[in-house]
Amino acid sequence: MQPNRRTARVRELLKHEIAECIRRELSIEEVGLLTVNDVGLASDLRSATVFVGFVGTAAQKKKAPSVLASVAGRIQSMVGGAVRLKFTPELRFQLDDSIEQGSRIVALLDALERENPTAAPVPPAKLPVPPRDARGSRPA
Repeated sequence: MQPNRRTARVRELLKHEIAECIRRELSIEEVGLLTVNDVGLASDLRSATVFVGFVGTAAQKKKAPSVLASVAGRIQSMVGGAVRLKFTPELRFQLDDSIEQGSRIVALLDALERENPTAAPVPPAKLPVPPRDARGSRPA
């Protein structure tokens, strides 16, 4: 299902406001650097899953989910005061490791390239071009 324009605007607004609340409420020393990567919004706009990226130590990564869960209500009320919606969505936080996985894949590809530097990249397959008729146009 493709989100409509209003849902997309609400998602972006929530993403911005939640990121601002996290920046004000949580210290980097406590939970590391948290970034709001995306907000998954229910179709009725009553609940939202906030996907949070993380940069920090292993101890901070272990502590971050519990700290986010404990301040979810306060962040939700702050967002409710800043954003005018009929209902303030119930927020659930989830650590998003997609950036970490992407970095790992790039590192693996770099290692493979260093392992076999003489291998040339495979050129894309060329598609046959249909011949042109006398007027210079291609047949349908």
